[in-house]
Amino acid sequence: MNPSARNSSSISAGISAAARLAEHGSCRVLEREAHLAYHSSGRSAALYEENYGSPSTIALAKAGRADWEDVLEGVLSPRGFMLLCLRGEETQFEADRQHMGLTEISMAEAEARVPILNTQDVLRAACSTTAQDIDTDLMLQRFAKLLRSNGGVIETDQCVQAIEKISNGWRVTCQEQTFTARQLINAAGAWGDEIATLAGLAPLGLTPMRRSVARLAAPGGHDPSAWPMLFGPGERWFAKADAGALIVSLAEETPSVPMDAWPHDMDLAEALARYQDYVTEEVTRPISSWAGLRTFAPDRNLVLGAAPQEESFIWAVGQGGYGFFTAPAASQLVADTALGRRPQLSAEIVAQLSPARFAP
Repeated sequence: MNPSARNSSSISAGISAAARLAEHGSCRVLEREAHLAYHSSGRSAALYEENYGSPSTIALAKAGRADWEDVLEGVLSPRGFMLLCLRGEETQFEADRQHMGLTEISMAEAEARVPILNTQDVLRAACSTTAQDIDTDLMLQRFAKLLRSNGGVIETDQCVQAIEKISNGWRVTCQEQTFTARQLINAAGAWGDEIATLAGLAPLGLTPMRRSVARLAAPGGHDPSAWPMLFGPGERWFAKADAGALIVSLAEETPSVPMDAWPHDMDLAEALARYQDYVTEEVTRPISSWAGLRTFAPDRNLVLGAAPQEESFIWAVGQGGYGFFTAPAASQLVADTALGRRPQLSAEIVAQLSPARFAP
């Protein structure tokens, strides 16, 4: 077996699936950039929280729990997150609190955990103590090591230019090399529909969404390393500790063409303005900023499974920012599909994730 994948924002799904498949046959990953996780995966504020996302996303997060304790031991570390509420945000706050099963805490306790909170204007707070940081670099290294130890190969600087269906599978042409495969796994993130079109298959209608992030110096000289990740109701903004500093985002979803995204000044300004309403420390000029693309399917569920018109073409796209914490179970489903095995997930969840749901 020789699955091929072009990875960007869904690199976690591509590498983890390839790692599982390599022990069953020849497996080659085609990476467009010079190194892994160049695009959104390398800029992720990744958090593992089992009760975050759609029902199918939550099911994937829970199904992958064993991997976090085994092959990914040490990749997770305590973080927690806190949902905050200003006057006028009570309805959305309560909906978010109930959906994620959060525990409401007093403002005195919230301020003890995050001393810069503006307790005159922030009326309510709820938290999760189970949310954990994901060391995305270590996670990718683990899966890449497992892939290579099973005989798999990662080819970087491989821009896919043509894909041809042949009698025994596929022929994939890059700049100077041609590869053949019995099965092809499309883990191309924002470029997923482009890969399908090259292969002669119908695109799904994937939509890449830009999200900009600003990095601030530690506010007021505080050490934010132990602070929970902070959210506004409806995920209108978030803030998270990052290597002694703080990253802040509008959590915007601006449609984009597939590209190496860059941050937009108005988005950064709006993010910092929203964040400012919840804290006492004055926002300073960002140390740096960046942007990434989060790619969604039309129904915002992940797309995992064989194309209904061609079973040897397997989709692993539409992660929409959930790629890292769903990767263990998502990659298992992709591997089960490629190997013709019965999925470990329920038939209902498999159907919610299958590309067949978009068939005319």
